[in-house]
Amino acid sequence: MKEFFLISNKHLLLLTTEGACGYGNLFEQGYGLETAALSTALFNNGLTCGACFKLRCFNNTEWCKPGTTITITATNFCPPSDKPNDNGGWCNPPLKHFDLSMPMFVKLVKDYHVGIIPVEFRRVPCFRLGGIRFEITGNPYWILVLVYNVGGAGQVTSVSVKGSKTGWTPMTRNWGQNWQTNLQLLGQSLSFRVTAIDRQTVESIDVVPASWQFGQSFEGKQFF
Repeated sequence: MKEFFLISNKHLLLLTTEGACGYGNLFEQGYGLETAALSTALFNNGLTCGACFKLRCFNNTEWCKPGTTITITATNFCPPSDKPNDNGGWCNPPLKHFDLSMPMFVKLVKDYHVGIIPVEFRRVPCFRLGGIRFEITGNPYWILVLVYNVGGAGQVTSVSVKGSKTGWTPMTRNWGQNWQTNLQLLGQSLSFRVTAIDRQTVESIDVVPASWQFGQSFEGKQFF
């Protein structure tokens, strides 16, 4: 559905540029400041990492810029606090809350001093430059792959890897969008199969050459 959904008594704050999804330096990874930390109710233990949302300030003529929207990517977690839900504990369950960078926040409001505003939001497709990226870390006996720059639904639900000497093997999510396997794949070219929450799947065949090393990042195909 294309309409916005009302979030009553849900608000925005500010966030830093790195996050709990494992993306690291958000500028180097292409996300920049168009990001948000999500409260527990939205973060879903990291499963929402990479999803894109359109937000607008709602029902406050004093502070809202009329007709203005922003699109952000979920890259971080806004943890609960011991403060009351209606007085500082904006990220406490069951509140649905987005913690924004200052440049994104001021696009929605007339005066940034307001600090907190009610919003409407909806999920939207993610548009990325280039293909899906795979950053490989770990050791010869345990491989961790950060999957980022994902277009389409943005939210990855499963990843499989295939070496030049193996079949397709499902990876398990370690945290955020870091996926792991115990396969010994050094010296093999690698292919990845990525499935998003909308059940769309893209395969990047032999995207990683057999000469790959830990710490390198490789670009595969994109959802669209």
